[in-house]
Amino acid sequence: MKRLFDLALATLLGLILLAPILAVALAVRLTSRGPALYWSDRVGQHNVIFKMPKFRSMRVDTPAVATHLLPNPDAYLTPIGSFLRKSSLDELPQLLSILKGDMSFVGPRPALFNQYDLIDLRNQARVNELLPGLTGWAQINGRDELPIPQKVKLDIDYLEAQSFWLDIKIIWMTGIKVLKRDNVTH
Repeated sequence: MKRLFDLALATLLGLILLAPILAVALAVRLTSRGPALYWSDRVGQHNVIFKMPKFRSMRVDTPAVATHLLPNPDAYLTPIGSFLRKSSLDELPQLLSILKGDMSFVGPRPALFNQYDLIDLRNQARVNELLPGLTGWAQINGRDELPIPQKVKLDIDYLEAQSFWLDIKIIWMTGIKVLKRDNVTH
């Protein structure tokens, strides 16, 4: 049922948001050098690496590390990068990953391929058995502000309590958080 829900919602949102998606892609191309999309190597279900698309909010010469590990993240932002991140518009291309089956709407956010501490803790807790999500329990309970052990604790809570109605609650709360721009640090 979850996969059917993901497919239906991703298709519907893709159609509804087609014009804004094209507008953001054009804005990225017009305001900085490089492609509109950035394809990030991410850790998926059962630790399978997949390519996750995002609208590019950072310069093309940015190192492939978690943003918080950059010495001065703001120095790498494109002219509209901060806006894309704070509005979460950079995440829209992940509808493709949901349609493909690499991601779900709700699950733990996919780790970067080189976030070994996060990957290790998730493996120990069996969180890697879940399909990663566009949003998740950790995202609505702190997002960028959470230390990794706390994120994994929230991922475990989701693993143990997951249900269709919890997913609906998380999606609803995500919408509220995005509109308020809560817990976004970069």
